[in-house]
Amino acid sequence: METEVAKKLFTVDEYLRMGEAGIFDPEARLELIEGEIIEMSPVGDRHVICVNRATALFSARLAGKAMVSVQNPVRLSRYTEPQPDILLAPWRDDFYASKRLSAEHALLVIEISDTTIRYDRNRKMPLYAKAGVRELWIENLQDDVILVYRNPGAETFATSLTFKRAGSLSLTAFPEIVFTVDELLG
Repeated sequence: METEVAKKLFTVDEYLRMGEAGIFDPEARLELIEGEIIEMSPVGDRHVICVNRATALFSARLAGKAMVSVQNPVRLSRYTEPQPDILLAPWRDDFYASKRLSAEHALLVIEISDTTIRYDRNRKMPLYAKAGVRELWIENLQDDVILVYRNPGAETFATSLTFKRAGSLSLTAFPEIVFTVDELLG
């Protein structure tokens, strides 16, 4: 007789309580994906530079219009709370002190992918779509392109675009504000 092994899936609330109790190494880079605690990949120099570059560009051009949240958690469901590299949310003077960021707040999520492109596209992208994130950009550092996903559905985004070097793009929430692929990728 074969016994099935049960896997314990954690809720976001349980995950947060574990963090508050000091169960995790304070230096660990973790996120909760579909109830599983996932150790995030180490970040390389180019990843750091692209996060800093995007932070500066979005902060300057969207000052007073959108809050730029950098590598902070966003609740997508009861069992999922990733930490995207960048999340843009509508501006609030309290910086969301009274309410944790969730998918409904996300005007744009950016994942910067050097070694994690397959994981970001195959595992995280469907979760962002299912949660209703309006727009997802994946900066694919291996291929030097920005993948843009819009119009979320149950498992994927209806619109998928690829922007190459020398191209320009804007997010749907602020179409008048244009970014070039070159300035984002460096």
